[in-house]
Amino acid sequence: MIAPAARPARVGVLALQGDVREHVRALRAVGADPMEVRRVSDLDAVDGLVLPGGESTTIGRLLRVFDWLEPLRAAIADGLPVFGSCAGMILLAREVLDAAPGQPLLAGLDVVVRRNAFGRQVDSFEADIDLVGVAGGPVRAVFIRAPWVEKVGDEVEVLGRVGDRIVAVRQDNLLATAFHPELTGDIRIHRMFVDVVTGNRGRQGSVQVRGRA
Repeated sequence: MIAPAARPARVGVLALQGDVREHVRALRAVGADPMEVRRVSDLDAVDGLVLPGGESTTIGRLLRVFDWLEPLRAAIADGLPVFGSCAGMILLAREVLDAAPGQPLLAGLDVVVRRNAFGRQVDSFEADIDLVGVAGGPVRAVFIRAPWVEKVGDEVEVLGRVGDRIVAVRQDNLLATAFHPELTGDIRIHRMFVDVVTGNRGRQGSVQVRGRA
């Protein structure tokens, strides 16, 4: 008897604001089953979640308005794999320097992040960086009003740097980059995240999340 093929990983992209379509496109290209996540109840349908690049203050405000903060914190604590790019890295951090007043954080990653560390929009740049766990040569990284990581906890693995600045990290099922891999067409980081999601399926507990429909 031939065993049925495993279903593709269902990976949600938080669709409140930011580079949603770009992440969906990259996830589909690596064989995942992407889903735009707009309601808290959608969390029950996904194996992993992407927090896209965008405006961290805007996304944070919407997380609070639509009662996302506690369900997301609970899902992360329960082991849901999450990948945050740029604004997503900021939201995942336990502490943010130069944050907007009242900036809500998910506090899943044991890192201290400096917001807009590389400068404003006019200071945006691209760089080739080597990433731990990503084969095939350097990754072209796009930095747009990007943060960097100033301090990491003992459980955090540094994956990449620009000069001496930390710009990519991983802590267990959480992955974060200060740059925007969704904008380059290079899908290797998304493949890495989908591998994390696939390896985690069936291991996290069952957390029922409820919020506004």
